Amino acid sequence: MTEKVRQHKPAIVSMEEYDRIMARIDLLMKKGSALLTEGDIDELQVLVKIAGEYEDHSVHLPKPDTLHGMIELKMYRMKMNQKEMAGFLGISPSKFSQILNQKREPDVEFLKVIYHKLHLDPKFILDHV
Repeated sequence: MTEKVRQHKPAIVSMEEYDRIMARIDLLMKKGSALLTEGDIDELQVLVKIAGEYEDHSVHLPKPDTLHGMIELKMYRMKMNQKEMAGFLGISPSKFSQILNQKREPDVEFLKVIYHKLHLDPKFILDHV
């Protein structure tokens, strides 16, 4: 994780700012994971984290109680479909689909990826595997 991600301050104080952040996330995601620079990835990680914090404090949705439910919530927040999320996570769309549809157990590598890229709480991951 980069220094920028560790030292950010929650910056979103209005829905308008949140919408601007989400538009920037959407723009970066449309570039595709293969075309993102290291700077883009750093920026994306920071934006996803602060958008998530804003959602946690301002948007009152019930927290999912399953791992696949939490991943689907992250997909919704990031405005991504399964194929886009699979690309963002660096795994094949078929493997991602199988895990989401509970036809395949998540492996350790997948759990590491969702911890690092989606910033899921490790306790939540361990409790729901």
